[in-house]
Amino acid sequence: MLESAHAVAFVPATDLARARDFYEGTLGLEVQDVSGFACVFRAGGATLRVTGVRELSPQPFTVFGWEVGAIAEAMAGLAARGVQFVRFEGMDQDPAGVWTTPGGDQVAWFRDPDGNVLSLTQLHG
Repeated sequence: MLESAHAVAFVPATDLARARDFYEGTLGLEVQDVSGFACVFRAGGATLRVTGVRELSPQPFTVFGWEVGAIAEAMAGLAARGVQFVRFEGMDQDPAGVWTTPGGDQVAWFRDPDGNVLSLTQLHG
């Protein structure tokens, strides 16, 4: 029923102006709409709605991510814009912070200004 519907993802933010600076300025996402309630971005073929909230407790897991063709290049580009990649205890990440899944996919994580965990994934093969 929903297989052809356009996907919309939601990420909370306590400061929409700061979130817009990050998602538009740092990550380079295209702004589609801005209101007092949310800042809406185009993220590949999906819509990312960063919704204003009074308070939040960031989850310890990925809330939104991107599939990239070359993870090292994507990481270098984001690092040049000030993004810091994070390490998680118990994850066997390489020196750059990339974890290789048992199936060979590569994943790296970073946080937005509210502490939401975002990720990059390069699929194996």
